[in-house]
Amino acid sequence: MLASLQRWINDMTATSETREPPSLALATAALLCEVMRADYRLEQAEMDALRDELRQRFELDEEALAELMDLAQRETETAVDHHRFVRLVRDECDYEARVELVRSMWALAFADGEKDALEEHRIRRLAELLHVSHSDFVRTRLLEQQRAEGGAAAD
Repeated sequence: MLASLQRWINDMTATSETREPPSLALATAALLCEVMRADYRLEQAEMDALRDELRQRFELDEEALAELMDLAQRETETAVDHHRFVRLVRDECDYEARVELVRSMWALAFADGEKDALEEHRIRRLAELLHVSHSDFVRTRLLEQQRAEGGAAAD
């Protein structure tokens, strides 16, 4: 008990320089979790959509996928901000990959059948931090909205 408490204190007091830098998979998963958490409700449809997105994007087996999702959720619950994740994605991904990440954020926002204003605000803010243009932000929103409504959206 005392050892786990000590580990927790060390983790919470570790500076960003002493913490191990996140992987691209963790940074991506954490940013997607930020969108899911924006409306303060965690729906099973959103969890399923996150699982599918991460499985497809990173080709993970079920065990690695569960571990990544758990770690990403813990990171977003304890993170003071998400800038280290944004910075990593911005540094590691080209523009098209960042646009695709914003599209994935919209897919999560629409996964539960409705787009919440808080989710839209969070996606808008993350898109700005990822240096994704407003036109691509809107285009990806409309694409995912059409998909959510059952339309045959063209890519």
